[in-house]
This record gives sequence, C-alpha cells and structure tokens, in this order.
Amino acid sequence: MEPFHKFLDHTADVFFVAKAETLPQLFEQCALAVEETMVDVEMVHRKTKIKILGEDKNIGNLLYDFLDDLVFFKDYQQLVFSKFEITIDEHDGKYSLVCWASGEKIDHTRHDPKVDIKAITRHMFEVFKQDNAWKAQVLVDI
Repeated sequence: MEPFHKFLDHTADVFFVAKAETLPQLFEQCALAVEETMVDVEMVHRKTKIKILGEDKNIGNLLYDFLDDLVFFKDYQQLVFSKFEITIDEHDGKYSLVCWASGEKIDHTRHDPKVDIKAITRHMFEVFKQDNAWKAQVLVDI
C-alpha cells in the first residue's frame, strides 16, 4: 500500500485523513497535509533542517504534538517544510519520535500561500490501526 493523505470537505476548517503501513509514513503524510494546507510544498526548497523530538505513551498525543510543533515553527520562525525524515520507536510503553524536517522561511512570492493554520484541533482527531495499516484523521483550525 502506498502511503497517502487526502482532504475532505468541511464547512469552516480543513479536514484530512491519512493512511500508511507504518507510523513514520503516517506522520509524514500528516505533516505534508499540514504544510500543503498552507503553501505549495513543491516550491519549498530544503535550505534549513531542524530536529523535532517527541515522546508520549499515546500515539495520538504524539501525532497531535508533532503537528502542533509544525504550526509553532511556521508562527515563530516562519518556517515551512517539504521533506520529513521520521523515526518512531516504542520502548517501555512509550513512543519516541525523531524527525528531521527540511524546508525554508516562507516566501510569499514563490510558495503560493493558501490559508494560515491557527491550530491543530482535538475535534474529530483520531489515530488508529486497522487491517495492518495506520490511519489518522485531523481537523485544523484556519
């Protein structure tokens, strides 16, 4: 199965679902969906590489925090990303995330800005495993 994400209709915000065989692929698809909501990811050069770390007993909380970190970097440092190298390990009942995100500062002339994400919401947020695949659904406040 090829990992994917797709956007679904929602009245006021942006809603997407993602599916992948592995957790790192699922997190990558969700991260790409968040970035694609804001800019044309294909136009984002990989000039800057940052490390994002996370740890939680609950995989949903880990994904939520990770996506929230992406919004933080956009707000605080004006960074958007186009590539994610992600590893997720499980030890002693905790999930650990290491992500190297590559991108650059927002360039309004080149990145084709779309909408500004205000926050990742808990409403309708889900992460679960079904039929040997990981799935997520995420609603973002714009």
